[in-house]
Amino acid sequence: MSTTATQGQSPIQSNEEFRERLRELPPSAKLVAKVLETEHPLSQGQLAEESLLPDRTVRYALNRLTDADLVDSRYSFQDARKQVYYLDV
Repeated sequence: MSTTATQGQSPIQSNEEFRERLRELPPSAKLVAKVLETEHPLSQGQLAEESLLPDRTVRYALNRLTDADLVDSRYSFQDARKQVYYLDV
């Protein structure tokens, strides 16, 4: 996870806030966040492969993480038809 300060917050506050929001999410979202912490950016298919979760569960986890403003996405540079996901910390 990034430890840079955002908008006047110290890195520790930002990290604590991230962990607090993550704590409220289901286990699948926590696992996907952990995978993104070590390897990023990843597509939904790559996340399913790395986490060993079904595609449908990864999609649900990504939606929950996005709703909590913990994950963001952009189009892949390698394949513009795909989106890749990364932690938004």
